[in-house]
Amino acid sequence: MAILTMTTFVTLDGVMQAPGGPGEDPSGGFTYEGWVRPHFDDDLGAFMVDVFKRADAFLLGRGTYQIFASHWPRVTDPADPIASALNALPKHVASSTLGRAEWGPATIERDVVAGVAGLKQRYEREVQVHGSAGLAQTLLSHRLVDELHVLTFPVVLGAGKRLFERVAPTAFELRGMRTTGRGVVVNTYRRAGEPTFGSFLLDG
Repeated sequence: MAILTMTTFVTLDGVMQAPGGPGEDPSGGFTYEGWVRPHFDDDLGAFMVDVFKRADAFLLGRGTYQIFASHWPRVTDPADPIASALNALPKHVASSTLGRAEWGPATIERDVVAGVAGLKQRYEREVQVHGSAGLAQTLLSHRLVDELHVLTFPVVLGAGKRLFERVAPTAFELRGMRTTGRGVVVNTYRRAGEPTFGSFLLDG
């Protein structure tokens, strides 16, 4: 049975909106699109290639699916491991409004919360979530993410969609940590159940 993994780029203040470039997601008047590119280097590229090599399928929000569909089919180099994975592997699109998913192979998932368990049963390694802010909130609020890669970039934006806005309290175990040459901190967490609490207050 596969695990559900989520890989997300965030700023120091937790913003995950529109890391790729202008026009990606200006919703809410967001004007800081493309904040990842100045910090991307070979270290980060190698990490992302390793992530995509473990994918059996993708679970994407409607917006991210449409953004990817406008870009990745045009990357036809068979030696590109990320393009090859995204173009060839099954894509499950979480949407209640999308009529057709033309960039295939693709299936529209109308009830993603109910469908995650079935998706994991269908595959052996990883069902991967990339981007997809709204979907991320839904999955985290239902404790459905098994492993979380948080790539934190050394920039503060002060506005935009944030990763941990509407989520359920969840404990995670740190499974890996590295820093790229341009200062991106890559942390990998595995879900570890309910959070625990304590106190530093003295009795009395």
